[in-house]
Amino acid sequence: MIGIIGAMDAEVQLLTEQMESLREEKVGFARFYVGQLFGKECVVGRCGVGKVHAAMCAQSMILKYAPQVIVNIGVAGALVDELKIGDIVVAKAAVQHDMDTTPVGDPMGLISGINMVYIPTDEKVTEKLLQAAGKFSCQPLQANVATGDQFVASLEKKYALARDFGAAACDMEGGAIAQVCYEMQVPFGEYRGISDETHDTGREYLLNMQDAAKASARLICEFVKDWEM
Repeated sequence: MIGIIGAMDAEVQLLTEQMESLREEKVGFARFYVGQLFGKECVVGRCGVGKVHAAMCAQSMILKYAPQVIVNIGVAGALVDELKIGDIVVAKAAVQHDMDTTPVGDPMGLISGINMVYIPTDEKVTEKLLQAAGKFSCQPLQANVATGDQFVASLEKKYALARDFGAAACDMEGGAIAQVCYEMQVPFGEYRGISDETHDTGREYLLNMQDAAKASARLICEFVKDWEM
């Protein structure tokens, strides 16, 4: 069973439309679509926006369906100028940029309990994602992805996230899913299609989200076709 999680309908619809023997189940706010994608058993979760929804979906997916791997897909904003609309960032590690216990001496982003700032993605999953991107002449950027419960539109904030965390893109779910997978010992991978560039303020996201979601879905399709544990 391959687990795939996206936040919004637009990020998972292109996958569910291609699934066979499809059934839909609901756990809390999350919706799960279970069936076969390119002959592989898959569960696709639409988690909703934000870290709490993302964590709840990941935990429910693991407990209910026991996937051997989870890949977080979807769109994100660029933190570096070289990224353009539709480009792909494959995560080396996930970081929660809004975790802040610095007043007691911790580094910014430290997750209490596991005492980590950077949660690395699984090496095999990441390599397979990079190979999948290469199948349609995509040259993804491999970098950290920063997660927080905020839509980052400030250029100053974007550059600060890139500087402080070595991140190339920011989202609102990946870091939470990474933490759940780490604690539950499930191999995790993440990538993002860029929906808004560094100088965009939010309006561009609304215009480009569908195209970025299509680029994202194309990559996971190639990944699923070739995946073997």
